[in-house]
Amino acid sequence: MSDTSFGSALDPMERISETLFGLIMALTFICSLGAATGASINIPTMLIGALGCNLAWGIVDGGLYLLGCINDRGDKILTLRAVRQAPDPETARRVIADALPPELAAFLPAEQLELMRQKLRQLPEPSPGPRLTKSDWTGALGLCLLSFLSTFPVVIPFLFLSDARLALRVSYAVAIVMLFCCGYVFGIHSGLRPWAAGLSMVAVGGSLVGVAVALGG
Repeated sequence: MSDTSFGSALDPMERISETLFGLIMALTFICSLGAATGASINIPTMLIGALGCNLAWGIVDGGLYLLGCINDRGDKILTLRAVRQAPDPETARRVIADALPPELAAFLPAEQLELMRQKLRQLPEPSPGPRLTKSDWTGALGLCLLSFLSTFPVVIPFLFLSDARLALRVSYAVAIVMLFCCGYVFGIHSGLRPWAAGLSMVAVGGSLVGVAVALGG
């Protein structure tokens, strides 16, 4: 797998989160439209609306991901400059400690911080400002596609079933299975019991959709 593939550009939690986001967005739209139209569900409108809504939000998410990459890279550049420009080694070590997770910084002896300071001073001069890489753009595209593609399993019933009400019920069932699968994988990566996490995700996802629909979609 190349270093610019979606799998390396996005960590597992980012992929799970984006799939959940797209799924909940699609469900909210379908539930809102179904409640508003009652028995006269317009299938083409349902399909176009759900796909278009998730594509739009996928583009927004991709843009926010790129902003996050710029912020993260810029913060690292500022930290490196602060270490280099510190008036004395003690100040530089404090800058390094502040940049580390508190749990880790609390256990690092001064000798380790000093070694890190020396290593950082040996690095090449950082670029004037943060720049986006090919991997960043790949990650943004991956987020956009995940948000968009997570809609398809939910809308597939409307492509193959002529009875709109039946298609709506099947769509709900597909969404429940997808929510459970996302929760199951989330549990594996979070150290939780997968089955319990899956069932909890179904409950949480259903509640979020219910709140969104109740507030106007």
